[in-house]
Amino acid sequence: MKRLILTALIVSGLTGAIAQNVNAQQDTTVTKERKMKKFDMDLGVGISIGKKDSTGKTNMSKGRFIGGITITRVDLGFSRLIDNGSFTLSPENDFLDYRGGKTSTFSFDIIQFGYRFNSNFKIYLAGGFDWTHIRLNKDITMQKNASELSYIQEDIHFSKNRFSSSYVHIPFNFELRTKENDHGNRFYFVFGPEIGFLLNGKVKQISNERGKVKVSDDYNFQSFRYGGTVRLGYGAFGVFAKYYASDMFATTAQKGLKTCHSV
Repeated sequence: MKRLILTALIVSGLTGAIAQNVNAQQDTTVTKERKMKKFDMDLGVGISIGKKDSTGKTNMSKGRFIGGITITRVDLGFSRLIDNGSFTLSPENDFLDYRGGKTSTFSFDIIQFGYRFNSNFKIYLAGGFDWTHIRLNKDITMQKNASELSYIQEDIHFSKNRFSSSYVHIPFNFELRTKENDHGNRFYFVFGPEIGFLLNGKVKQISNERGKVKVSDDYNFQSFRYGGTVRLGYGAFGVFAKYYASDMFATTAQKGLKTCHSV
């Protein structure tokens, strides 16, 4: 009888130890899965640089350099012209009268390098491209190879008359972020200066008489521009505002004409 009781106690103890060990392994697996789900990654798909621990989670308590190729900060919004502090165009610039609902901006970054001080603050220098599309109201054609911004009045109607510029932009951003929630999302606030270098200007017109016409030229757009950006967001979504302190065109008649973008 004593042997039977002793055997039962030993088997019970071994069973408990095995169950405890299995539970511990399951807990460890769950913990690792949770850590993997909370892997910190900048918005977009990219290549990051930095030391990572054995679980694949970046050690956010230590400062580190970050950077690489990325597709991030994809901005799509509306553009506005500001004529010497006013959203109403002056008589000198009235030929640039545009449709606000169809005057837009699109931009994205393809590379960034910076330093993450901790999980809540980082700075980085990025590079990418942006486009400004002005949908003109009037049936005019902007003139290429002109020393001043000039146009001719057409006697046909354009169903689309778009006047555009494209730039390589280089923002230098400061980013503040809150702690991640249980879903791995956080609020963020970004601000910083930005410079840009003109790639080209373009006129795209569509009419019954001429069909589709595209003409490229610099159109006296500012070859170098500078301004600033502010962003506020949560998770993968946010809003932004950009203001360019430099003039939009490098011409005397358009002095004080600037642009801003937002969504």
